[in-house]
Amino acid sequence: MEEKVNNYRTAPFDSRFPNTNQTRNCFQNYLDFHKCNKALSSKDQDMAPCEWYQRVYKSVCPMSWVQKWDEQLEAGNFPGKI
Repeated sequence: MEEKVNNYRTAPFDSRFPNTNQTRNCFQNYLDFHKCNKALSSKDQDMAPCEWYQRVYKSVCPMSWVQKWDEQLEAGNFPGKI
């Protein structure tokens, strides 16, 4: 798994999101990253596996969206379930 993460270049094909519009893919990977971090940190485990989701959403998502979502998370009014 670590080799896969280190050799990562761009988001690979994800059969859950076969269409050209990658909005849902972007949002889902953002959610998965934060869910993964929350789950592993609550168990005091290494959060390195979560890096995959972060790399994908940073590759697929516009940074303005990510900044907005980060601000919403900090303010406690993020629309997604984490």
